[in-house]
Amino acid sequence: MLHLEQLSLNIPETTKPRVVIIGGGFGAVNLTKYLPDDQFQVVMLSKQHYYGFWPLLYQVATAGLEPESIAEPIRKLFDDRNDFHFRFVRVTSINPATKTVTTLIGDVSYDYLVIATGTKSNYFGNEQIKHNSFGLKNLTDAVNLRSQLLQSFEQANISKDPELRQSLLNIVIAGAGPTGVELAGSLAEMRQHVLPRDYPGLDFRLMNIYLVDGLDRVLPPMSPESSKNTHQYLEKLGVNIKLNKLVSSYDGETVTFKDGEQIKTQTLVWAAGVAGATVEGLPAETIERGRYLVNQFNQVLGFEDIFAIGDIALMKNEKWPKGHPQVAQPALQQGRLLGKNLVRRMRGQTWEPFDYFDKGSLAIVGRARAVADLPGNKSLKGFIAWIAWLFVHIYYLIGFRSKLIVMTNWLYRLFTYQRGTRIIIQPYVQPGDKVGEEFARQQTVD
Repeated sequence: MLHLEQLSLNIPETTKPRVVIIGGGFGAVNLTKYLPDDQFQVVMLSKQHYYGFWPLLYQVATAGLEPESIAEPIRKLFDDRNDFHFRFVRVTSINPATKTVTTLIGDVSYDYLVIATGTKSNYFGNEQIKHNSFGLKNLTDAVNLRSQLLQSFEQANISKDPELRQSLLNIVIAGAGPTGVELAGSLAEMRQHVLPRDYPGLDFRLMNIYLVDGLDRVLPPMSPESSKNTHQYLEKLGVNIKLNKLVSSYDGETVTFKDGEQIKTQTLVWAAGVAGATVEGLPAETIERGRYLVNQFNQVLGFEDIFAIGDIALMKNEKWPKGHPQVAQPALQQGRLLGKNLVRRMRGQTWEPFDYFDKGSLAIVGRARAVADLPGNKSLKGFIAWIAWLFVHIYYLIGFRSKLIVMTNWLYRLFTYQRGTRIIIQPYVQPGDKVGEEFARQQTVD
């Protein structure tokens, strides 16, 4: 067994400027692409060793795609570079005075530091919900949720207790943003086309999918027209939409709302908000609403050599007084521009300020059901928006292998309504779930 004192970052010395990047998401990867290998040494530190296409996490959670079809090892993305160094470590702090980054296995110095840590689930200080609910922020979350859903159906199929069966068939999704909407739509289509074939003895008319939000409409980030169309699509699919509702507690068996209403369920999916994944070490005045304040060049407030990009960056201007939306496009665009600007600095050229080009927003509810907000205040819905969603998501997947696998899976589902990944590889057990513990024990008995 390895011990921490036996490990080190093992970063080669260099005479080139060293760019240390914390994170391995959209912004970090796109930045690296625009840093020439012969001009910079790039060190990427991330607590995940893969680059994931997070807009499709819900499809992994609902057994539509395998985890590896939406993820690539970060090292594979840059295996043609000689001075790129990836380390699978967690960063614990930043020391701007010594220009070093501290990890659990040592320090690394930087000439330029880029924070691209993204977001984490925001439970608003409610430890009970954090402990008992299911998030959907990475592949581990998606696989755990998939296991939980499939186990619930297995247990409901053999349960003799009507109340327990109903609890297993009730699914509550807190948060009616894109993640919650797409997850609810996918589960509704599973209920209609897939699950009755797998469990012919189970009446899936009893399965309830609740989509809950504290605001007065679904898809709050999108236009009112897209929100209205999405609401109608979800209702046609039989999703129970509860607006102006706030979850106050969840003990693993009962969701309780602020107004006192309760729903018995074994599965609460938490998609109700995110918070910036900040790193210790920078002054408190550099952070606002959980994000690093940056100028038009993505420099963190008060620092010339520390940058923040993507979801963790808060760049306020007249057009975006609350900062840019925490979606993929700002991260991709900021990463690309920062890479180009660092090259410009090497050449003694003037930097270009960041100007976000909003390419629009998309959300899918189900087969031939989608909405799109396009530049110029134009909106699409239905089949055309669905085709646009499919094209955009295939386009932005990394690697030909991923594109081929995802496209093949989608074509298979288009003609058969089937999902080929309904496998419980490792049973997930919530704390205190005796039935789940027994199921897990069965998997380990020789």
